[in-house]
Amino acid sequence: MHGHHHHHDGTRAFAAVTLINLAYTALEAGYGFAINSLALLSDALHNLGDVLGLGLAWGAAVLARRPPTARHTYGWRRATLLSPLANSLLLVAFSGALAWEAVRRFTQPPEIPATTVIVVAAIGIAVNLGGAWLVRDGHDHDLNRRGAFLHLVADAAVSVAAVLAGLGMAWQGWAWLDPATALLIGAVVAFSAFGLLRESFNAAMDAVPAGIDQDEVQRFLAQQPGVGAVHHLHIWSLGAGEIAMTAHLVRPPDADHDGFIDRLNRELDARFGINHPTLQVEHGRECEHDQHVRAPHGHPAD
Repeated sequence: MHGHHHHHDGTRAFAAVTLINLAYTALEAGYGFAINSLALLSDALHNLGDVLGLGLAWGAAVLARRPPTARHTYGWRRATLLSPLANSLLLVAFSGALAWEAVRRFTQPPEIPATTVIVVAAIGIAVNLGGAWLVRDGHDHDLNRRGAFLHLVADAAVSVAAVLAGLGMAWQGWAWLDPATALLIGAVVAFSAFGLLRESFNAAMDAVPAGIDQDEVQRFLAQQPGVGAVHHLHIWSLGAGEIAMTAHLVRPPDADHDGFIDRLNRELDARFGINHPTLQVEHGRECEHDQHVRAPHGHPAD
């Protein structure tokens, strides 16, 4: 009961942070359009990217509950790999458009109500720090919570930059600070979006997940009792925190193959986080179907 309650609270924390940040993003974007401030609009874009990320982390648990079907044998978990790809492409496009407008405004920056920029950005600091506080528990060992915590703290720092720009406009009349701040935030958005684009593209192309060394997994498998060779090793992400692996292990006949595979499955999960392995045990060194021309994989024969 205790474990279920803790999981429920974690889901509620993600839901609360996502909805609060979404409401603030809409407020900031509205004021940005109303007073023609690129600093607020670019910060709203930055927050929107993180809201989408938080929403995906929240929705991953929901998608993971959908059972496999005869057509979707893995369920719908891979949808969480496609959404970040679309998200990153949109963020790159929007940040590019904002940067173009910011450069254009440097020649004749419009007058921006500095007090509005300061107040709205200050609200952003409070919202992001409050959200970080909500997901602080367990962020040192929960990657989802840790990622959300760090993003929210970074958002608070970006809002601090917007507040400082507003103060500069109020005290010194530096209207150029608005497009300059937009350029700075746009660069942060583009940098993070390109990172997300690279990771999501790799995941969609069934690349080995970051943090897993395939050579190390190969050595680990080869060191198992009785294993003479390892081939057809593939590791990829299924989405929603599930990592799949297939491997062919050459091993002499043994009465306890089931126990061997069960133990190896547990160790792969504990050591590498591979929680959906499929192991095929073979008794000979030849595996001609690995070189099938219609479904090639592994290294081609010499």
